[in-house]
Amino acid sequence: MSQRHTALRSLHDLGLAAWFGGTLMGAIGVNGAAAKFAEPRQRLRLASKGWSRWTPVNAAAIGSHLIGATGELVTESPRVALQSGVGKMSIAKAGLTAAALGTTAYSRMLGKRIEQADGMASEGITEPGEESQQIASEQRQLKVLQWAIPVLTGALIIVTALAGEQQKPRQVVKGVFKQARKASKPSNMRRMAQLIQRAR
Repeated sequence: MSQRHTALRSLHDLGLAAWFGGTLMGAIGVNGAAAKFAEPRQRLRLASKGWSRWTPVNAAAIGSHLIGATGELVTESPRVALQSGVGKMSIAKAGLTAAALGTTAYSRMLGKRIEQADGMASEGITEPGEESQQIASEQRQLKVLQWAIPVLTGALIIVTALAGEQQKPRQVVKGVFKQARKASKPSNMRRMAQLIQRAR
């Protein structure tokens, strides 16, 4: 449990930072700038080009984060079992990750549909114009989802900070003793001893 896993943590943190920062910048910068472009028929194209260029980088960032997160979960599995609160944190983190992945994938699908309306006048990538009513539903959904992704990935950053706090020696000892009090049955004590032995 005391071993270092710098590479895994770096993949996890850098990937998550790029995922969060890139989508936040896209919502404010790319979509915001496109909405202000003078020619209404170029707004969808401008925003779509920007997001298309970002998509491979975002995919790499998400992949990096998932590799790091999976690796950390495997290497920290003894603490998940032994330290009170770590299991709940891991479940919350997995749930947020799944929600962020689903939201990102669905947002990209909507973006591809909107991209097909290239040349249609629009108020912005998420604001329908008079001529763009056929894609108005996708634009309205994207208007919400463009903020949902930074919220979800931002929550992941907060949970990751909590995970870091749980790894402080004092918190580990406190959590292990708390878990040990719950596991008063002899069978649970034997299992805990085996986990401790395996974690060394």
